[in-house]
Amino acid sequence: MTKIFCDIADIKLIKKFNKKKIVKGFTTNPSLMRNAGAKDYKEYSKKILRITNKPISFEVFADSEKDMFSQGLKISKWGRNVYVKVPVTNSKGKFMGEVINKLNNNKIKLNITAVYTARQTKRILNKINKNTKVIISIFAGRMSDVGKEPVLEIKKSIQLSKKFKNVEILWASTREAYNYLQAKKLKCHIITAPPKIIEKIERFGKTFQKLTIDTVRGFLSDSKKSKFKI
Repeated sequence: MTKIFCDIADIKLIKKFNKKKIVKGFTTNPSLMRNAGAKDYKEYSKKILRITNKPISFEVFADSEKDMFSQGLKISKWGRNVYVKVPVTNSKGKFMGEVINKLNNNKIKLNITAVYTARQTKRILNKINKNTKVIISIFAGRMSDVGKEPVLEIKKSIQLSKKFKNVEILWASTREAYNYLQAKKLKCHIITAPPKIIEKIERFGKTFQKLTIDTVRGFLSDSKKSKFKI
């Protein structure tokens, strides 16, 4: 079963989506936190943690290995449901294997982010134990945006991780509701999606006839509102 996480940092939306049974967890990142109006990263994160006890990822934003490790240790203490989100490389392209290894050996749950290839997944797996929980987030949508095929990389990553019962592969940067069915077909462990896409997934099951009628009614309604004439 592919679990659905909600990719959001907006407090109001987290309150709303935390009530949904379909949502099994949350993912955030510094960009989402900024867009949500967070001024104090730690205090804002703790506000979120007062709302939900579902798994949630908070990302480090340092660029050096030392500072990344230090931030990871601090974030891990915020709550039992917290996963520390660490990028697979820093901004200079250096693999953060040592940071991943040290945090993992400290029994800290991790979400390794900005992953694009099965080769990167393999490098991550070489740095972790088989006990502490690890999520590997593969940015399928961003791959598609530049004309790359994400399914093959995710499929390979799932295969590589099979020996690790503590590892889950996550379909990230979801672009459309159909991605959930793709992830499900691959037996991907998790897909994270923004609220609008989760709401579309909840409406799955419409017939083609119903889709046609709803579409035509929408066009007709808009033309009437605009008082179009020919």
